[in-house]
Amino acid sequence: MTKGIAVAIGLNGVDPVHYQGWSGPLHACEADAIDMQAIGRASGFQANTLLTARATRKAVTADILAAAKSLVAGDIFMISYSGHGGQLPDLNGDESDGLDETWCLFDGQMTDDELYALWAQFSPGVRILQFSDSCHSGTVNKVMLYAAWSHQRGLPSTPKAMPMDVASRVYLNNREFYDPILKSADIANAKKRVGASVLLISGCQDNQLSQDGPFNGAFTGALKSVWNGGKFVGGYARFKTAIANKLPPDQSPELSQVGHVDLAFAAQKPFTIG
Repeated sequence: MTKGIAVAIGLNGVDPVHYQGWSGPLHACEADAIDMQAIGRASGFQANTLLTARATRKAVTADILAAAKSLVAGDIFMISYSGHGGQLPDLNGDESDGLDETWCLFDGQMTDDELYALWAQFSPGVRILQFSDSCHSGTVNKVMLYAAWSHQRGLPSTPKAMPMDVASRVYLNNREFYDPILKSADIANAKKRVGASVLLISGCQDNQLSQDGPFNGAFTGALKSVWNGGKFVGGYARFKTAIANKLPPDQSPELSQVGHVDLAFAAQKPFTIG
């Protein structure tokens, strides 16, 4: 029988010890994770959450590797992340912009290269569905545009991005930890070794901001509305477009695939296990 495993990650803050005094407070990321867990369970997934202090690098890695060990061709793994996005300098030369995007987990950042290395642990034929409601980068002008749009609608305007000065301090004071990861040639080439089919819907483009909110992040809230308790009809491209239509002009979700390009997977109704 086809199996589905889901892990929903949500951080309303991070450990100020690692992040150089910054606790990264957010409002709705734990709620995002709980809601993604509920969607997963309603769709038949074995779904778990990792919330704030439990969402450590070790815990996230362990849950992903456990799923990789359990799932076989035809199965599906869903992972969602809601929290701050960050950036680190690209030291292995695989990023055109010179920066690695990260998830700000509770006790340290996890790079996109590390995620590729984890996806490479899954058997060929496994489907991996990834949602990332976080910022990857953004300029002061983008923050101001977003704040103006949100103010007009009476919404809070907290972007899910680690401030640039914090990002610099965190890296410079933790170089002994991050540099071996960032320089790893093995991790840099992991993307080429992914045999599973990975489909990612991100909350925004790499140069945009994802917005926090009082009850859900903007992206997750739009996703819930479009999903509408399972009434949505269509594949992942249509799903992404419908979500984008509910978001502000400066937050454009992106749909991308890594590893084996599985057109049948992309055409499935979202959260389909069988």
